[in-house]
Amino acid sequence: MELTRDPRLAVLFDADNVPYSNVRGMLAEIAKYGTPTFKRIYGDWTKPTVAGWKTVLLENGITPIQQYSYTTGKNATDSAMIIDAMDILYTGRVDGFCIVSSDSDFTRLATRLREAGMKVYGIGEKKTPIPFIAACDKFIYLEILKPAEPVVKQIITPKVKSKSRSKVKEVAQTPPVNVIETVNKGLAKVISDSINDLADENGWAFLGDLGNLILKKQPDFDPRNYGFKKLVPLIKSFDQFEIDERETGKKNTTLVFVRTK
Repeated sequence: MELTRDPRLAVLFDADNVPYSNVRGMLAEIAKYGTPTFKRIYGDWTKPTVAGWKTVLLENGITPIQQYSYTTGKNATDSAMIIDAMDILYTGRVDGFCIVSSDSDFTRLATRLREAGMKVYGIGEKKTPIPFIAACDKFIYLEILKPAEPVVKQIITPKVKSKSRSKVKEVAQTPPVNVIETVNKGLAKVISDSINDLADENGWAFLGDLGNLILKKQPDFDPRNYGFKKLVPLIKSFDQFEIDERETGKKNTTLVFVRTK
């Protein structure tokens, strides 16, 4: 039996335009889509603005690429990343790219890589310009990858004696999922239109196909943006949709279908 090979990804970090605070979270996210065979980060390492990256490179196996800023106002880092990306493309040793940056200068690069048949994933902050997001197959916001701060709930114990004071006990609760988008009518319309595009004669659309179609329409779509870990809970939060979970007869295998009420 032949095993399916995990897609090989070239991961290119723009040190000038992404924070270093959650590198492990970024790499854990990237691992969902394939195996990073290239992990390179580009920047002028003589500048103090990228000094924070130096402490996390070795422990995460990321190779720093030095690129001096030859003139003021020109971003030499972008040029170095683009040249390397094209060199890697022509080696034929990867199946896709992950560009970690919030800079719209990589829009044309993402478009060119997709034209060559590469899958392109983008990771950047919410401020990332729309053209770069639209040029990727999928775009993930850094804000949803940040570890959520634990919620501390105060519990006041009752008084035992009239002279004693109530004691306050702090209990750590499960941290919430980071939320960066609001569930609104616009999102409901995208889901509804996508269901209609895929629906069979009874109005049902397969959940897997639905998720893929929404992603093609909105590369930055992710249930985690709205505080949901998966697509099903997000859809269930709307009253206008219904879900049908169908048993397949195989252990732990259920097919999920969605339609508009």
